[in-house]
Amino acid sequence: MRLVFPLLAAASLFAAPALAQQPLQHSVAKAYPQLETLFQKLVKEREAITIDGQAALKSKDKFLPGKIATGLADLLVHLDPADPRLPGMLRDYAGLADLTIGMENETWGIYYYIGALYRLKQVGLLERAVRPATLAKLRDRLDWRTFVRQPGFELVDLPTNYYGVAFSIARLRMLMGWEDQGASEVLLDKMLRHYAAYSGEYGFSDETDGQGRFDRYSILLSAEICERFIETGMTVTPELRALLRKSAEVALNSATANGSGFTMGRSLGPYGETAMLEILSTAAYLGVLSPEEKEYAYAYSARIAERYMDFWYDPRIGSVDLWNQGRRTDTYRGKHRILGENFSLLHQLIATSEMWDRAGMKGVAPRKDLAEWLDRTRPKFSLTRFARGEYDRALAIWRDSGHVFSLSLINGGQGQHANSPYYPLPFADNVVAGIADSGYAHPQLLPKFTLADGSELMATAFMKDIQSSARGAGHAVTYRQDELTRLGKNLPQQDARIRVETEYTLQPGAITRTDRYIPAAPLDVADLSLEFASFSAGAALEGGTVRFKEGAVHAFEVRGPANCTVQPAGDSALYRAPYGPMKSVVRCRAGAFAMREPLVVSWTIRYR
Repeated sequence: MRLVFPLLAAASLFAAPALAQQPLQHSVAKAYPQLETLFQKLVKEREAITIDGQAALKSKDKFLPGKIATGLADLLVHLDPADPRLPGMLRDYAGLADLTIGMENETWGIYYYIGALYRLKQVGLLERAVRPATLAKLRDRLDWRTFVRQPGFELVDLPTNYYGVAFSIARLRMLMGWEDQGASEVLLDKMLRHYAAYSGEYGFSDETDGQGRFDRYSILLSAEICERFIETGMTVTPELRALLRKSAEVALNSATANGSGFTMGRSLGPYGETAMLEILSTAAYLGVLSPEEKEYAYAYSARIAERYMDFWYDPRIGSVDLWNQGRRTDTYRGKHRILGENFSLLHQLIATSEMWDRAGMKGVAPRKDLAEWLDRTRPKFSLTRFARGEYDRALAIWRDSGHVFSLSLINGGQGQHANSPYYPLPFADNVVAGIADSGYAHPQLLPKFTLADGSELMATAFMKDIQSSARGAGHAVTYRQDELTRLGKNLPQQDARIRVETEYTLQPGAITRTDRYIPAAPLDVADLSLEFASFSAGAALEGGTVRFKEGAVHAFEVRGPANCTVQPAGDSALYRAPYGPMKSVVRCRAGAFAMREPLVVSWTIRYR
């Protein structure tokens, strides 16, 4: 697709459109003026470039040179060849390549960069866009061997899903004429063996070496592998298509009419939405969606693109905004990475839009009845299993009153187990959210025991025997944990002094969690606490019930720790979701007590 776009975007380009009223490409066309503005800013300011107060080239973003290369390549390859600006933009691209050649660029950055070079080569622009001496340096540096040991092909201190990155780089090096296909074949085998080993019978990849942590990337990975096959001219196997179908099923079951995406796990914000774009556009192109699913998946994708331009992009700072307006992301996507986040997100929008074009949806107006179709065709309740064995992992989805709740029982492994985006909670846009890098000082909706010896215990990671059943007009999900998690270590530590039986009941307008905690022996508890950071406001406390005047949640009821308070969250960074601030914080405590009998702690969220 070749585009003609103005030198700079007119302000009207960023006016909020009606919900999914225009083809997907109408929204994605706004990406090119954003890219050009960043391009001109880089050319003008070079090392001194700042975006919203951030020194963008001094960010220590180890992927940034590759993101710059791919973002600006998107601009060049879509520019009309007759555009009089093209020669100057090619010279500027070469200058920026020279500027960034000495910067640190690792793994994903290497993949982004070599992918940009390959696309420039395909349209005959490579020699004009990168000077020969710089290209020779890039040939040496854009190499999978920088993070894969030889001769055994072991990754250097990286999660095993990086075999996919290494394979992609090796395959692109082969297509560039820089090496033969031998390494890419070995790395492809490594990648597929990893997927088989850590996706088990259910087809969703564990983020760890079998420790049981899953999130949006676990669902996205099959689509990402298929994309690499498509990008490098390989035939997608029936086995990969079957895995992609499973991911597409979860994506459709999780879809919303407002364009929000995955709600569990870290690195969300717009990435929870672009993951949906990648899964569904690839599934449409490969024909694993029915014709009807394809139409409505496209309508959902069009709304996601609109939401990016209306909600995530802020024309006042000329950037995507993951950090201001009460939003919070994890350290991995901190504001120091602002330039790279713009390039990577815009590239995802452009690449998935092109995939929809190839799937036959170019210029198609989206269906207007997306909300009705989702209500009519998607199951009100679904349970998708990720793992069974010593511990179980699963995702239950509950659709009700326009909300989509993702009850994510996905938490294991190092690094993230104590952060609320991985807690076993029913996440839903503007109802229940995790807080990036939250730690466990203020645990969202999970009771925390502080024992007399100072140990802090929560029920986070050791789920067993996950079951679901119909319950009246709704469903119940039950599981047990024979040990709680003793907090304070990078890995979740088993503590068998308390075990718990948990039941979620999902009913129209209400979700209830009931925990029955059972001590192995009499136990002195110094404190039992529970918090709920809510997007609702105008709170009033009546006994064990908090009633809200504004927001999706109109009541929160607690049974167990009886001493409750509620207050505004204010502008505290402790209570910010990826898409905006919480409004109220409910805190309940039980104080010191001797635990000799089973203890029941329960809460109910009633929502509009």
